[in-house]
Amino acid sequence: MTKSAPLRGPKARNITVDTLVIGSGTGMAAALAARELGLSVLVVEKTAYVGGSTARSGGAFWIPANRVLKRSGSDDTLEEAGKYLEAAVGDAAPKARYHAFLKQGPAAVEMLERTTSLKFFWAREYADYHSELPGGSSLGRACESKPFDLSVLGKERLRLRPPAVEAPLPMPITGADYRWINLMARLPMKVIPLMLRRLLKGIGGRLLGKRYVATGQALAAGMFAGLIKADVPVWTRARVVELLAHDECVVGAVVEQDGEIVRVQVRKGVVLAAGGFDHNMTMRHQYQSASLKANLSLGAEGNTGDAIDLAQSLGADRRFMNEAWWFPAIAPVKGGSPLVLLAERASPGSFIVDSNGSRFVNEAKDYMSFGQSVLARENEGNPVGDMWLIFDQGFRNSYVLGGTVFPRAAIPKSWFDERIAFVAETPSELARAVGLPEAAFQATLDRFNAQAARGRDTDYHRGDSAYDRYYGDPTVQPNPNLRALGQRLYAVKVVLSDLGTCGGLAADEYARVLRTDATPINGLYAIGNNAGNAFGHVYPGAGATIGQGVTFGYIAAQHMASTAQHFDIPKAPLSHASAEVRR
Repeated sequence: MTKSAPLRGPKARNITVDTLVIGSGTGMAAALAARELGLSVLVVEKTAYVGGSTARSGGAFWIPANRVLKRSGSDDTLEEAGKYLEAAVGDAAPKARYHAFLKQGPAAVEMLERTTSLKFFWAREYADYHSELPGGSSLGRACESKPFDLSVLGKERLRLRPPAVEAPLPMPITGADYRWINLMARLPMKVIPLMLRRLLKGIGGRLLGKRYVATGQALAAGMFAGLIKADVPVWTRARVVELLAHDECVVGAVVEQDGEIVRVQVRKGVVLAAGGFDHNMTMRHQYQSASLKANLSLGAEGNTGDAIDLAQSLGADRRFMNEAWWFPAIAPVKGGSPLVLLAERASPGSFIVDSNGSRFVNEAKDYMSFGQSVLARENEGNPVGDMWLIFDQGFRNSYVLGGTVFPRAAIPKSWFDERIAFVAETPSELARAVGLPEAAFQATLDRFNAQAARGRDTDYHRGDSAYDRYYGDPTVQPNPNLRALGQRLYAVKVVLSDLGTCGGLAADEYARVLRTDATPINGLYAIGNNAGNAFGHVYPGAGATIGQGVTFGYIAAQHMASTAQHFDIPKAPLSHASAEVRR
């Protein structure tokens, strides 16, 4: 899967289909659902790779009361999940949207199991992000794919989007595995056998001509394989430059591939699944924060808000444009990407400070809420400034850092050279090196250590929730998220990254795009990060972004197949805008 030479794939041509899906992340679920219902389908992808941000993600999906959960022994019910979303989301998002998600989610999972060879499992104990609320689950509702064999894609695997981080060894590590791998130095008798099993599967698979992958790579590859089996074409390098409308209905799109313009006409509808505006800094500064920096989003590079703009040209409304799936991360070295901070923030022997040398948040809280806390400070006129993850040598000896630096391994020299990392023997020395107020930093350290010794964070309640404890260290008691820091201290710079934006087009419970007067635009649907988050400002649990993308893709397909709409498409010439692109 070399990123420098992806397979080119099918050549675009003038065509008429029932359903056009724009985007190849969770848009593939919409395409699978539509094809299973007997519709002819085409998927177009702007970039050279299939998979979107899904292929770069952890690959989990949060869909309550689905049969994967039930097969695994979960007693989850739609009633309990409904209580949870009512408590977590309430009136902040249209209830009809998240009620439709709950009702149709289990059927969407069953559709994936029928139309692909993916095998799913319950990530037991990966708690809901707000599990303390009514209906919340401390055992969680997240599921993910078991390792998937890429070789079933044949040569098409060269078109699958590479992962965000390439593993140094062929080890298909699932998201659920990572929890334990972070503890390899603390629980070797549990973790080493797990790693050996994964290594055996990876290397043994290679000897048998198989190539196993996990997380978002597995989910994206499995859906892509399902499309290939169902003879659904996927055009890559295919940018939609215009949505075609007739009598207030969307009847197709104009697509540009390698400088050539073609026209795709639809009988049933167009599904926008092209991601958010992750890499459009003009939009991000306008709707979110002027402080956000370019190239910090982990979303696919093609996510620049094009589809949102195209729908707006037809009168579409928007929702929650100020939101993203925020994620604190280690600042990137020159030419690199941010490294997400997941288990590190919950691991004992560490805390995060702002530019004043003070703690300001429960470091272990869910990553979207963490980012919201950072931006809330900015909106209040008290920005956090530079953020630093502070930890001691005991932490460095015990846990994985940034998903790439294993326990006791040296922090890369480039981090120190680019002043992303610092090390010192005393708090004063570290504060001076980083540029923090010495007295304030010492006071923060002393207070944190005192609270850690008592096992209770009375300032920010780190370790009080089941989600906090999921990534904690069970060998540390009474609080697996707290330990006093010792000598030899480190500081690593933290930036606000994200998994993609989650504000987008207003959509109803059928995934139909809505105008500013709340009427639907016939023939136009939006799912995934192209649509405003079905949960408003809330991230209910691991995989809620993929979960709602898959579910609303299924809902959109059901709606198209069940309605009588069948567009009589006029043979009109290319519009002025399309002609300009063609020239």
